[in-house]
Amino acid sequence: MASIEVLSLLFLVALLAGFVDSIAGGGGLISIPALLWAGLGPVATLATNKAQAVFGSGTAALNFIHKGQVDLRAAALAAACSFGGAALGALLVQRLDSAFLGRLIPVFLIAFALYFLCSPRVSDLDSRRRLGAVAFALTLGLGLGFYDGFFGPGAGTFFAMGYVALQGYNLRRATAHSKLLNFASNLAALLVFLPGGHIVWPVALVMAAGQLLGAWLGSHLVLRHGSALVRPVLVVVSLAISAKLLWGQFG
Repeated sequence: MASIEVLSLLFLVALLAGFVDSIAGGGGLISIPALLWAGLGPVATLATNKAQAVFGSGTAALNFIHKGQVDLRAAALAAACSFGGAALGALLVQRLDSAFLGRLIPVFLIAFALYFLCSPRVSDLDSRRRLGAVAFALTLGLGLGFYDGFFGPGAGTFFAMGYVALQGYNLRRATAHSKLLNFASNLAALLVFLPGGHIVWPVALVMAAGQLLGAWLGSHLVLRHGSALVRPVLVVVSLAISAKLLWGQFG
């Protein structure tokens, strides 16, 4: 059982992770190292992280839905595909080598960060759709859902990027829809991990409270400030995730 001091620190970590994740994704970059630092093993860390993250992504998704930023009918298939992909990824994570993905992800994230930094298309204005809703669900929804269940870092960031680049959504709408898909993938992975008994529930519940508060604050700021807030945070989170992964491989 973790001490009161450790649990208090993990609450603050989860609050920050939920806040950042609701704006630009990448909350796992904050919470997973903290769980490892607290002494949890790799499998317990992944399972406990999903147990607390589902509260943050769920809170943000509900807030965006309540404010009318999510088209549930249009997003339903993508969310279902994200759920199915994440369940498959969580089942296979202990059997397949994630090193190859680990080498590719920083490259993609740096490229997307430069795209968001330089592209005049990334704003509060919608643009032209490049991929139909069904094709988007079967490719990005299923593929990124699998990635979130199998590997994880930056999945919410990738969802938002996909909505901007392929669906033509503005950053506010893209962030809102990405939280729904991220909630679906988190929930699926959690349900797969649940029977194994790997979740450290005292830690998960304390961090869930932090996630709820952080996600509520972050999602309200997205609704108020739009791309003026999301764009720089998305760039910083993308580069931070890339640096963390590269350091783990070559540092």
